[in-house]
Amino acid sequence: MGDNNIQLFEDKPIRTAWDDEKEEWYFSIVDVISVLTDQPTQRSASNYWAKLKQRLKEEGADQLLINCQQLKLKSPKDGKKYKTDVADTEQLLRIIQSVPSKKAEPFKMWLAQVGRERIEETIDPELAIDRAVETYQKKGYSEDWIHQRLLSIRIRNELTDEWQKRGVEKGKEYAILTDEITKAWSGMSTRQYKNLKGLKKENLRDNMSDLELVLTMLAEASTKEISQSENPKNFEENKAVANKGGKVAGDARRSIESQTGKSVITSNDAKKLNEVVVDLIESASSKDN
Repeated sequence: MGDNNIQLFEDKPIRTAWDDEKEEWYFSIVDVISVLTDQPTQRSASNYWAKLKQRLKEEGADQLLINCQQLKLKSPKDGKKYKTDVADTEQLLRIIQSVPSKKAEPFKMWLAQVGRERIEETIDPELAIDRAVETYQKKGYSEDWIHQRLLSIRIRNELTDEWQKRGVEKGKEYAILTDEITKAWSGMSTRQYKNLKGLKKENLRDNMSDLELVLTMLAEASTKEISQSENPKNFEENKAVANKGGKVAGDARRSIESQTGKSVITSNDAKKLNEVVVDLIESASSKDN
């Protein structure tokens, strides 16, 4: 388990812990309960959670309670670490649904909206693309970058379709092959790449420059083409193909770097990359004036 942190919700502290391996945040349930129900003390919040657990059990939510775990978090009273009930994001939202609080309503409305949009996107997949474009625009990405990102999603989907045909299992095996491709072209594992950019839960590709995205696409498109040519029969053969596909983009990266004299891979995240674009636009505008 990674670092413990304090997150603020309406200026109230929520103890959290980051799991590097699962790439998941865990939240102190008692702290969330305290904020949502305006409990005067930590003890009263603990009592509320104890009663809520009993009610959830009576409602048949045993699996939810079983999946919740305990982590050692620092006590706000004496600074010592004690075992504390925690929940990941999905579990926490389920618990919040059972809390009769006005502060919980925004969470419930958000869940309803997400559910509705998911159903709409199942009926008309183009809506998912439109919403993705709108989201990236609101975050300040350039139109050119958004075009590259959507293309990278299409190429990624074509590769995973190929993996599925070869019997590769979704989840862990997909992640291993993706890591193999990333290491072959960038020289780093996916986790190392994210660490370089200071990312935790954020999507790595959403924090890539145009050139980083292009090389990622080249690596995955090459992997798909090699797979169709070599017809790998098992996971180890698929892993070898992933390495070959990544090396195609790795060779391209090294060629670019030898010509430009600078690294293709940047530590900049999306915020910094967007700041660079804004600076360039403002600079060009001032010159025109």
